[in-house]
Amino acid sequence: MRLTSGELTGKDQSQEVVSGGDGQFSFAHVAPGPFQLTVTAAGFATQTASGILASGETSIVPRVALAVATDISEVQVSLTQTEVAEQEIKVEEKQRVLGAIPNFYVSYVPDAVPLNSRQKFKLAWKTVIDPFTLVVVAGAAGVEQAQNHFAGYGQGAEGYAKRFGAGYADTVAGTFFGGAILPSLLKQDPRYFYKGTGSLRSRFAYAVANAFICKGDNGHWQVNYSNILGSLAAGGISNLYYPAQDRNGAGLTFENGAIGVGVTAVDNLFQEFVVRKLTPRIPHHDPANP
Repeated sequence: MRLTSGELTGKDQSQEVVSGGDGQFSFAHVAPGPFQLTVTAAGFATQTASGILASGETSIVPRVALAVATDISEVQVSLTQTEVAEQEIKVEEKQRVLGAIPNFYVSYVPDAVPLNSRQKFKLAWKTVIDPFTLVVVAGAAGVEQAQNHFAGYGQGAEGYAKRFGAGYADTVAGTFFGGAILPSLLKQDPRYFYKGTGSLRSRFAYAVANAFICKGDNGHWQVNYSNILGSLAAGGISNLYYPAQDRNGAGLTFENGAIGVGVTAVDNLFQEFVVRKLTPRIPHHDPANP
């Protein structure tokens, strides 16, 4: 249903009304004499009709059919912040180093829209269930078994399964605490924002600093509590499933927490200087590719 507007003009008079749901409208107390009726509606071409009204006469104008306007030159479509972020996530989910290694937590758009909580959890979930993530955990468990690391797990299939389970639990805990749970609670962005410009020294310092600072959902830089506390939380949880002889309470928690923060700093350096060159699908508007 589209409402139309009618404007009646004549000698010393002017009236304007809006149609009802049936598209009809009428004018009252119209002075006798010539008149012109102008009919308008958004998106349609304006139509006019004219006539002469005699004293005491009721004039019925023939049905007016509006044609679609042909001179509309601009249509504005506005997306919500959530919809824009969703589009940016779809690009990030296609970022794979060498076409295989997932690289979801880096943004090559410096002013990317912040993610909402659902999107942060979605990104974490896609990361932990990615086939390459499982391959990496499986490979690490194999190396640990070959070196008899965490000897309390034993050997054989059972020992390997325990090492794989512990490694995967570390991955899941670290990803969700540092990439979804805490960023949602603290309103921080878990992604690394590629710099790509400036001197090597400034880019090196930026990459390392981003293990300790991050962008808030408000766009301002702040202490990266999500990464720091997330690493500590994951380290603390590991006390629940590591062999008894490899647990030392707070020591293991802070050791794994420090390792987590250190790994983040090293990963940021690779992101800043290496990974982009090995990633086939990069947005055309990233800092180094304007």
